Amino acid sequence: MEHRFLGRSGIEVSRTILGCGNFGGIGSSPAFFGAGETEEEAHAILDAAWAAGITTFDTADAYGGGRSETYIGSWLRKQAPEVRDRLVLTTKTFNPMQAGADHGLSRARIHRQLDSSLARLGVEHVQLYLAHEMDPETPLEETIEAFAGLAAAGKIRAYGGSNVDAAWLAQALDLGRPDWVQNGYSLLEREDEAGVIPACAREELGYTPFSPLAGGWLAGRYRRGQPLPHGSRMTMRPEPYLHLQDDHVFDQLEAFEAAARERETTPAALAFAWLLAQPHVTAVVIGPRRPEHLEPAIEAIELRLSPTEAAEIGRIFT
Repeated sequence: MEHRFLGRSGIEVSRTILGCGNFGGIGSSPAFFGAGETEEEAHAILDAAWAAGITTFDTADAYGGGRSETYIGSWLRKQAPEVRDRLVLTTKTFNPMQAGADHGLSRARIHRQLDSSLARLGVEHVQLYLAHEMDPETPLEETIEAFAGLAAAGKIRAYGGSNVDAAWLAQALDLGRPDWVQNGYSLLEREDEAGVIPACAREELGYTPFSPLAGGWLAGRYRRGQPLPHGSRMTMRPEPYLHLQDDHVFDQLEAFEAAARERETTPAALAFAWLLAQPHVTAVVIGPRRPEHLEPAIEAIELRLSPTEAAEIGRIFT
């Protein structure tokens, strides 16, 4: 497994980051709290990721209503000291922990939520902390000051923003020193190329995209004219991907599958490899539902696309 420093934070992350958003739920949606992977299933995925050399795990306080952090914490308690010393943890806050609960990025809430995250994880600090969304109800200055204070207190080492736009990032940079951005980005979702990614490159920030397979679209899960697979993202939380149900997109996906066959690999591995070939991508967040789902991401490390190959693949989706 390759590793890379996250911007100018001085923190080294594995180029594949294990996303734990389906542990005990499906993301931050209260409607799915208690669904997703069980604690035993989560531990099996964590074991497989660590065995593959993945040393960076990504979670959030609201994933599964706290279950994701709890499952990571129970796994950590069973590990040797050297695992705890090498592991890099990211957690986030913004979303409610249950239906009707408070949300946001006020100073008081950030401090409260981080303390609860540390308790569930069973650690005294996390290396990386993220604003999980933009909060229009709280001045960004208050949020950045809260993050900076937590860093000064040793409870976090670096902070950044997830699901943020270029305007949020520009203001955050004026107010403090965020270290990285974590947004959705893939061959099918490339809005960040217009603003966020150039800003990260200019300011030497890290960039760790999630949803590298666009909800399974780049893995070949959805076929023209065929029913949606049971239990797929498009049957549970389809909203971010409804715009992809288009004949032009299916044309692109079929050409992409052909490109994967030419390279004797899978579409999923090629999608991961394309991201890793982008000079602005520090690491890629993946969210496997079973240990074997790690295989395409691991294979992608060895594909090593040249800049020319990456550009050719990117043009399929233009």
